[in-house]
Amino acid sequence: MATPVPVLDPQVSIIVPARNEEALLPACLGSLASQASIRFEIIVVDDASTDRTREIAASIPGVRVLEAGPLPPGWTGKNNAVVTGARDAKGKWLLFTDADTVHRPGSLARAVAEAESNHVDLLSYSPEQEVRGFWERAIMPVIFAELARRYPPHQVSDDSKNLAAANGQYLLISRIAYDKVGGHTAIAQSLLEDVALARALRNASLRIRFRYGGDAVRTRMYRGFRQLREGWTKNLILLFPNAVSLALLRLLEFLFVIACLTIGIFTIVTSDGRHSVIFFIPLVLTLMRIATAHFSWSSNVLAIFGLPVFSYLLLRSKLRHARGAVSWKGRTYSGTPGIKPVS
Repeated sequence: MATPVPVLDPQVSIIVPARNEEALLPACLGSLASQASIRFEIIVVDDASTDRTREIAASIPGVRVLEAGPLPPGWTGKNNAVVTGARDAKGKWLLFTDADTVHRPGSLARAVAEAESNHVDLLSYSPEQEVRGFWERAIMPVIFAELARRYPPHQVSDDSKNLAAANGQYLLISRIAYDKVGGHTAIAQSLLEDVALARALRNASLRIRFRYGGDAVRTRMYRGFRQLREGWTKNLILLFPNAVSLALLRLLEFLFVIACLTIGIFTIVTSDGRHSVIFFIPLVLTLMRIATAHFSWSSNVLAIFGLPVFSYLLLRSKLRHARGAVSWKGRTYSGTPGIKPVS
């Protein structure tokens, strides 16, 4: 692994907020430290970790470690951490990325070149999603297919559209644009800081480019069902305000697909099956929609069983936000609107 050399004039300041990320930081920082063909600095902001996060980050040559400090009233933990990093950053570009990401060789230089050649102020990648185990493989494709449907990247990247979105796991923004919209300080109460920042840029008539970025970065967002449930409970109602109708739609889709499959299989077993193909059309259409999420076909098939779980998570997100009981990373927030930390 190449050792990053501290530079006085970095093109990019990489800011990694980290709260109890000792298991993930070595891979993330290793992939960042080995980037080439561009001047950069790496800033890890320790957000009141109780594990070896700070020690691990400080052990990697060239990485600066900052303390996030006390959480201001009304702020979310991540916003507090990234503001701390941005305040100390020296780069023309700021890359906000999470500790659960792994960056492909040369991706940083390519990303800056892509942003500059397209004359955009914000470039955001949706990483390749790693999924393991039944629940991750069944649920994640459903959610990302729905995200692709709700926030089509080509429309987000179209200046004539009023649609804005970004993925906080890879968010490259020019320093000028960041300061112009007030950075994360202006969206300090938002639990969905990536989309909120993108909306702020769109409202300021600044340019956004958003795309699937599996060629640049990969991640495993959640490890197991409990973490997955907590993370999507925090985010889903913010991403899909029509949670109840969407939950009902996907539940009905699941029941319809299963009913058609059952009838189709029964027809094949009990007759010549010449007309059974029609009962498999709903399954094919659902799989085609889910395939837009860039997961493997085996995960797409399992995602059929993730449809009712997605409905459950949507309703859970709506109820938890309404009750003011949204938990993440050991903190509890009061939900929307007016998110405020309560513990």
